[in-house]
Amino acid sequence: MRAKRRIAIVGGGPSGLFLYKRLLETGETNFEVEIFEKKAILGSGMPYSTEGANDEHVTNISDNETPELVTSIGEWLQTVPQELLERFNIDIVNFNEYKVLPRLLFGYYLTAQFDLLRDIATKLGIETHVRYESPVIDIDYDQENKAVWVSTSNEKIRFDDVVICTGHSWPSRFEGKFEGCFDSPYPPTKVALKLNHAVAIRGASLTAVDAIRTLARENGTFYKEENGNLTYTLNEESSELKMVMHSRGGLLPAVRFHLEDSHLSNDSLLTEDEINLHKKGNGGFLSLDYLFQKDFKDIFRDKDPEFHAKIKDLTIEEFVDEMMELRLTLDPFLLLKAEYTEAEKSIKRHQSIYWKEMLAVLSFAMNHPAKYFSAEDMQRLQKVLMPLISIVIAFVPQTSCVELMALYHAGILSIEGVGFDSEVIPQEKGGIIYKFMDDNKKLQSVYYKTFIDCVGQPHLSYEDFPFESLKKQKAVSPAKLRYQSEAIALEAINAGNSFVESGEVGNYYLNVSGISINDHFQILDHYGAFNENIYIMAVPYIGGFNPDYSGLDFCEATSQRIVNAIFTQA
Repeated sequence: MRAKRRIAIVGGGPSGLFLYKRLLETGETNFEVEIFEKKAILGSGMPYSTEGANDEHVTNISDNETPELVTSIGEWLQTVPQELLERFNIDIVNFNEYKVLPRLLFGYYLTAQFDLLRDIATKLGIETHVRYESPVIDIDYDQENKAVWVSTSNEKIRFDDVVICTGHSWPSRFEGKFEGCFDSPYPPTKVALKLNHAVAIRGASLTAVDAIRTLARENGTFYKEENGNLTYTLNEESSELKMVMHSRGGLLPAVRFHLEDSHLSNDSLLTEDEINLHKKGNGGFLSLDYLFQKDFKDIFRDKDPEFHAKIKDLTIEEFVDEMMELRLTLDPFLLLKAEYTEAEKSIKRHQSIYWKEMLAVLSFAMNHPAKYFSAEDMQRLQKVLMPLISIVIAFVPQTSCVELMALYHAGILSIEGVGFDSEVIPQEKGGIIYKFMDDNKKLQSVYYKTFIDCVGQPHLSYEDFPFESLKKQKAVSPAKLRYQSEAIALEAINAGNSFVESGEVGNYYLNVSGISINDHFQILDHYGAFNENIYIMAVPYIGGFNPDYSGLDFCEATSQRIVNAIFTQA
């Protein structure tokens, strides 16, 4: 009998959960799984545990939008202790599958799903070993024997396949070196500070909303008035607190609305065969314009002819200008209020705001084949389209919007528009100087005693990749994209762009973040050869080739590709 295939999952958060589920669905049983988790629990990862949330933090997806696991959230809630329901104010009788949930509660749900999957594995005769509180400190590859070695602080263990699911990571920049500076608001307990001065918040993403909700509760109280409006009052000792978001263009993210397709799929999207055929006729590149035409504009022809007529002749740049025009001319909090009202109607009527939904679908659809963009198109994507996408598909929950508006009306929350050239300069005695050009093109230089970086999970570089042996063996390689135009590449080099380099046979490349991978999420070595045994779905380290952070949808889709490859090669 053939020896059992030994598979390691490094990281037991949501990515590891979906990968484990896919493994159990294969119909194969001649394998065993070992899960390495740095915490004492599986499933919740960073976002849905105390590492990333307090009781006040909520998800931006609901039960009906959660990819299928063993049981739905509604079913699981029927089994939990009454005190847990009371803690999170859940009415089990009137549970609404379309409403968001407290993040910690969602984390408990994911942990329970992992337990149920382990029960299924036992019934299938598949051994699962879980190593809790076991951070992996290194991984190295034995090329001759096609074996992968995983090292913890006290063991080195051999596997046939390893899937890296390590999740979020924030490199240390200012925190711990400069007083009052935080590289992220996680864990939220570290920014649960009683303050009596202005706080600089870099970014206006969901990460920023997390920091704001925590600071607000630590320094004051929300009240619901008889008319239903929410108001906010500062504590006496925090009377001088101000929270100032610094966001590119001074923009707030858009509000969560009803999704017609809750899992961001669409039957009209390009197939892999169609993408491959297009690449053959385009020098091996996938054109961003082609993808925008086929996976966005054309879909409106039947679904929303009026919107299609409006955008059908627009370039990507013209479309973004059109969509941004209103956002840039209106006061961001007035726009937030208007979008909140629009979103409330969308949810109440179960009617999508279709162009926003399709922008989310486009972002998800182009994430996987983005590695085939030219360097020019990737730069266009990052500079032109992604800023709009990141705003529109943030899906800020209604409860968060109401709190933001209450803080704004109380005169505590404001937003400053900053450009790409804004600069955060830490000060030796603590705090930072924020340098930016204001709306009147005047250079501002503002001191803040407290600074919280809230731009969200950064795309990490090849140098940040944590497993040194793989780097020393050259088993991983920096992600780079080839330029389609030599002239544009030379222009970038002459302008001093240090991310552009020349390669073989006169080709030029743009170095992007993270490591290079293939379509099956297998790592690529310095010669471009894929590794049959090592896979990665840790988003921070593959952001150059996968620019969209799609949460659980990403976990669901990626895990299927990886498991298919494991058993095709087994």
